[in-house]
Amino acid sequence: MSKLIKAVLGFGPGIFAIGYTIGTGSVTSMIVAGSTFGMQLLWVLLLSCLFSGALIYAYGNFALVTGETALHAFRKYLPYGKLIGIAIIVGVTFGQWNSLIGILGISSNIIFELLALYFPVLSQYKYGVVIAIAAVVIGVMYSILLIGRYSLFEKVLVFFVSIMGISFIVSLVFVHPLPVEVARGLIPSIPEVPGGRMMVAAFVGTTMAAATFLSRPLFIQGKGWTMDNQDQQKKDAILAALLVFVVSGSIMSVAHGALFHEQRPITDVLGMVDALEPIAGRLSLTLFFFGTLSAGLSSVFPCLLIAPLLIEDYRSGKLDTRSTQFRIITGFASVLALTIPVLGFNPIRGQLLTQVFNVFVLPLVVAGIIVVINNRKLMGAHAAGGLLNTILGLAFLFSVMISYNGILAIRTQLG
Repeated sequence: MSKLIKAVLGFGPGIFAIGYTIGTGSVTSMIVAGSTFGMQLLWVLLLSCLFSGALIYAYGNFALVTGETALHAFRKYLPYGKLIGIAIIVGVTFGQWNSLIGILGISSNIIFELLALYFPVLSQYKYGVVIAIAAVVIGVMYSILLIGRYSLFEKVLVFFVSIMGISFIVSLVFVHPLPVEVARGLIPSIPEVPGGRMMVAAFVGTTMAAATFLSRPLFIQGKGWTMDNQDQQKKDAILAALLVFVVSGSIMSVAHGALFHEQRPITDVLGMVDALEPIAGRLSLTLFFFGTLSAGLSSVFPCLLIAPLLIEDYRSGKLDTRSTQFRIITGFASVLALTIPVLGFNPIRGQLLTQVFNVFVLPLVVAGIIVVINNRKLMGAHAAGGLLNTILGLAFLFSVMISYNGILAIRTQLG
């Protein structure tokens, strides 16, 4: 047990990759996909995690070799770098702040539903209680951010991510698909039904989040890693991508086993998990609640951090979590996060739409790193090799296809 705890606490900046990637948006996407399409979109998850691992590694290796951060390097070395940097900041911030709104909406509803299971009298005061829960959650998170220490952020994320992973994987023991259904899910296909394209785009928007890659150099800087940590950086990137696949796949599998064959639609937060109770009892239901809640809380930190970090990255290439600018921007994001609880919107539908918006800056983020890691003046002997360039080239093509798919999905929704 002591070795396990030491291994968990020794996890590197990859913990932020998991925090950005597996939030309530990811949980929502996986559950809706698993309950609606079974394991049909498992291939999308696999490709997204493969490309994500390569991008996490590429951004991390660039930071170790050059000592520079992503947007600062884009501004200096890319044609039209200033314009590209500003476009990325605006696009990523819009996507992450929208995700934050959905995350807090779902998380506060989950806490309410968990309390209502044991205190049914609260049901008649749902609106007010949900707002109060959301205000307390975002207030506590913002207070921790004000301390401004990277090591503290990392420890908090390790705690939430560990609970999330254990909860979802244990839930898979109670409810799981047949092996043949898993195998079929690895054959590429897009559901030819209303909402199928949007689900694919949402999948990629949540598992190939641009913020994950852009923030990697900054968190490596905060960790204090140097060229001596190259092997550790590589293992950290692989482990992050692997855990994202395992945990996300577990969520999809549980939703498939509990909901797909029952043909039960997902309409609200409780509907995402209540099908587990008659199959595996209240223990499984509570486990899934805690897993989803931990996924949400583990994403609040990174979503609050992203805008000031990207702005400071663009300006100076430094990780600064104690500046006045950092506190003002994260404070604004904290207030903005209360939108869904206050207005009473459906958090699940809102969360799926925000995940789709995350894919639109992804081609720029992939293309940017391909250019700089092949710049031999910067990288020297550490410039990208054939294998990495091949994977990143495929990732770029994949990101363009998914972005186009996302445009079609949004047009369909608006039409």
